[in-house]
Amino acid sequence: MRTLRLNDLSARLTGGADGNGSGDGPLVILLHGFGAPGDDLVPLSDMIDVPAGTRWLFPEGPLPLSLDFANARAWWIIDFARIQADRAAGRVRDLSVEIPQGLALARERLLAFLNDLPRHLPIDYKKTVIGGFSQGAMLTCDAVLHTDYPWSGLIQLSSNLLAQPVWGPLMPTRRGLPVFQGHGTQDDILPHIGAERLRDALTQSGLAVEWHSFRGGHEIPEAVLRRLGPFITKSLGA
Repeated sequence: MRTLRLNDLSARLTGGADGNGSGDGPLVILLHGFGAPGDDLVPLSDMIDVPAGTRWLFPEGPLPLSLDFANARAWWIIDFARIQADRAAGRVRDLSVEIPQGLALARERLLAFLNDLPRHLPIDYKKTVIGGFSQGAMLTCDAVLHTDYPWSGLIQLSSNLLAQPVWGPLMPTRRGLPVFQGHGTQDDILPHIGAERLRDALTQSGLAVEWHSFRGGHEIPEAVLRRLGPFITKSLGA
């Protein structure tokens, strides 16, 4: 594994021909969730069955957090006071019409990273899958809708519909794009119904959503990983 620095984002690169991301094989880009370290999803590269020579790229959130564990990062800041108030009142969070204050800057940073990427790595976007977990998943959905790169697939793990006034008009531009969604029915961070709203909005806009609901919380269970490998392989045309 090696580390790249593009604009103001760092990323870990692994897989490929030598384990350090060499070669020109397919690429999977995965973004971690809020509060996780930058290397949080790196182990998935050894757990998911994908075509030989596939490279894995794991960008790191630019915002350091003062949490109880080291190296916690974020893509934008979350209003935890509101989350706690909603829980105390028994309210189910509906993010669909919300546009987080930091989303635009997070998008700008990620798009600059993606724009600079071809200068550092050989990349064919028709052989590139992008996605992530939780906040990272939502940011990649936003980025896909704001680019015209011919992505081969989008991965949404424990994601929710966000910024519908912005996303809604853009979704039809991605008609036909394969999407993998996995979400726990007992998720108390990003509710299952928010994932269903995302699934329905994408499907109604013509994207090809592969939906996996599981009994569990805010996590990525082994059963989802087993299904994710074939999705990536098929999306890459391998």
